[in-house]
Amino acid sequence: MSEARVGLVIEDDQDIRELVRVVLSQAGFDVHVASTGSAGVTSARELNPDVITLDLGLPDIDGFEVARQIRKSSDAYIIMLTARAEELDTLMGLEAGGDDYLTKPFRPRELRARVEAMMRRPRASSESKSAPEEVDPEVSHNGLAVSAGSRTAVLNGTELKLTRTEFDLLLALLETGRIVRTKADLARRLRNEPYDVGSYVSDADERAVEVHMGNLRKKLGDSIQAPRWLETVRGVGYRLAPSNNN
Repeated sequence: MSEARVGLVIEDDQDIRELVRVVLSQAGFDVHVASTGSAGVTSARELNPDVITLDLGLPDIDGFEVARQIRKSSDAYIIMLTARAEELDTLMGLEAGGDDYLTKPFRPRELRARVEAMMRRPRASSESKSAPEEVDPEVSHNGLAVSAGSRTAVLNGTELKLTRTEFDLLLALLETGRIVRTKADLARRLRNEPYDVGSYVSDADERAVEVHMGNLRKKLGDSIQAPRWLETVRGVGYRLAPSNNN
């Protein structure tokens, strides 16, 4: 029997903590909880969870710093939960390493849907190690080598520390090359929906894609003016930069 997926709830409000715990439990997770940021960082390190819900307004360490610390040792999906409606807080959360966010109050059904969409996406490279004899195809573009099987991206001999969301966005552009992917297309990709499905994508979802792409560009050391990998098509979306056949 396969091991249960592990969920971690970092939340100081007891009622919300219990609500999220129930939602994740019903989704099949072995759920652990932490009421402070420091306890959450420790639990994330010890438990290696698959998904983490993270309150931004914690009593000891703010959620932005908690996310940064967790990202040093964990590739878990992080869903930010915030009572703050300001867009800046949301963007800061994504830049700190969050994958998605919900504003309180939220519907339990929506939280579960977001979590289940995330879990349909592949996890990190450790899952591929069970089949070492299988060929792991690698795609190279302008010196960047990306492996979908092991979920690694290597630039100049150094593996980039990408979040799962950043890797998925990079892979989406590699898959379609010079074809432009709109922000809505990419948002659906992150929800594990076919890019041609006309489901609703909010302005906030598209803005989240922009932030993730900005984070990815920083990690690649890419330039907006002269891109090697990520080309912005103003007013539309993104595509892979032209190949440098040197």
